[in-house]
Amino acid sequence: MDYRILASILGRVFITVSAALILPLVTALYHGEAWLPFACTLLIGVSAGLLLVRLGKKGGGLYRREGYYIVALAWLGASLLGSLPYLMAGTFTSFADAFFETVSGFTTTGASVMTDVEAHGRAVLLWRALTQWLGGMGIVVLTLAFLSFLRAGGLHALHAEVPGPAVEKLKPKMAATARVLWLIYSSLTGAEMLLLWALGMPLFDAVAHSFTTMATGGFSPKNASIGYYQDPLIHWAITGFMFLAGANFALCHSALRRRSLATFWKDPEFRFYAGIVFAAGSAVAVELYAQGRYSGEPLVRAAFFQVVSVMTTTGYATTNFDLWPSFSRTLLLLLMFVGGCYGSTGGAIKVGRILLLAKHTLAEIRRIIHPHAVLRVTWGREQTVANEVVVAVLNYVGLYLFLAGMGVLALSALTEANLDTTLSAVATTLGNVGPGLGAVGPAANFAHLPDAAKYLLSLLMLLGRLEIYPLLALLSREGWSR
Repeated sequence: MDYRILASILGRVFITVSAALILPLVTALYHGEAWLPFACTLLIGVSAGLLLVRLGKKGGGLYRREGYYIVALAWLGASLLGSLPYLMAGTFTSFADAFFETVSGFTTTGASVMTDVEAHGRAVLLWRALTQWLGGMGIVVLTLAFLSFLRAGGLHALHAEVPGPAVEKLKPKMAATARVLWLIYSSLTGAEMLLLWALGMPLFDAVAHSFTTMATGGFSPKNASIGYYQDPLIHWAITGFMFLAGANFALCHSALRRRSLATFWKDPEFRFYAGIVFAAGSAVAVELYAQGRYSGEPLVRAAFFQVVSVMTTTGYATTNFDLWPSFSRTLLLLLMFVGGCYGSTGGAIKVGRILLLAKHTLAEIRRIIHPHAVLRVTWGREQTVANEVVVAVLNYVGLYLFLAGMGVLALSALTEANLDTTLSAVATTLGNVGPGLGAVGPAANFAHLPDAAKYLLSLLMLLGRLEIYPLLALLSREGWSR
């Protein structure tokens, strides 16, 4: 274990996160709001970062375990640093609340303990949205984009932070790959920002919602979330960008390079993703129509907005879906476990893993019927999936469901909430979704939970965003040996 290279990269991560504080600092100065919390945090973060860089070393490479440790430590450190503006500004009086809100931001979960969002200043709300935008593509990926000194091993850090079992190298060098990912991410954010502004959304709201849409985060500067805006075009625009954010960003790069949107449809995961959204949205629309809740365009819009929002783990709401019929509520709960595609900003298990799990199950059924047949799991029509990849998917899904079960038991012991609340609270935090059902539904929040429950759910958010293994590796004493 090379502690000096770890210190050097972590220092640069702290400097990167601290630099993002300049935007809310300028916003606070412009609007005459409290600027000192952001200035002090900026000074603390840069000082700590420079100290770590000085203690570290410039050259060298990373092994797999160092890549995982850097990601885990970076996210824990960023969450602690990001909590300081909330505490210094008096947004929250307890560290548990500030830490929960910050972790929810960086992990793009969107679960909140802020009871009255609109009562806070623009600088605080911008920092809240900015944490989600930074966490969407990944703070380590952003830092890697500028780590030209790193000779080797950047792929390990990128693999540990970008969701999915494998990272596609878009460029020969990992720093170039990181820059391409952030360029696509930033461009789509800017495009949504301009569109929402053109549709009549105030500029600040357009900026904040663009940050949190492309990050599939769901923090909104309005108490009613997207339901505050009555223009159907705004709802549809955000639905489209949420759907795009739930797709693999590597497909966007490939489509731009080949100048063909057919690239998306040729990808088996994207087809499966689009199929689930269409089937689930149609099913919800049918039940809502049968119940007489909506009709016409508002029916289709409400159904598909909420399905896309939950499945991509964005967590926006245009209505209190906790009041919807039982089938629709249950379907939305199940979608919290599905999530977005590999290489997207969406959380949860991921569509690709669900697809591979389904293909493996069908292969096992065929093997029972034809015991002597040579069967293989394929990705698309020709690409054979290696057995170790299938095993890794099975292990991950099993571990994910095990942690979800343990989380429900632990939360039940810490609170007196009913099963709807505990199950959805764990599903929504581990899956980085946002609102749940019951006492943590879209019309409520997580503020009423005890501090111990908030720390538990914060841990689940970090486990879900980093896909479990980096944090588990960090807790392993064996891994820290030289």
